[in-house]
Amino acid sequence: MPVKCCFYRSPTTETMAWSENMDTLLTNQAGLDAFRTFLKSEFSEENVEFWLACEDFKKTESAEKMASKAKMIYSEFIEADAPKEINIDFSTRDLISKNIAEPTLKCFDEAQKLIYSLMAKDSFPRFLKSEIYKKLVNGKQVGNHKKWFPFL
Repeated sequence: MPVKCCFYRSPTTETMAWSENMDTLLTNQAGLDAFRTFLKSEFSEENVEFWLACEDFKKTESAEKMASKAKMIYSEFIEADAPKEINIDFSTRDLISKNIAEPTLKCFDEAQKLIYSLMAKDSFPRFLKSEIYKKLVNGKQVGNHKKWFPFL
């Protein structure tokens, strides 16, 4: 079996690394895609979509774009009966509602922290126990062994 550099990550190792923490999962495109698929199966994909929208919002440089993105995030995720309404407390929702007229790059930070915490404590552990994740880990392992043992 060929020796691999210590920095090499096989697909199996990469998939298993997602279980280390949610940040590892969210910064890996394949991990993020798998997590989104899982959240869709649980009808809670709005959480990761909101988190991603906030990450994108924080990179906004122009005040004009900031205002339009803030309004889009507010109407899609924050306001009552929004199409992808997230589950946040009244005081956080109220604070965002008051600050949306003159948004700053930090105007969604509190809600984003709440949603991240919710995903980390609730969705992420369930994802790691899900059939979606197990199939990815097992599928990658089988695929990885086939490289070295063509008879498997």
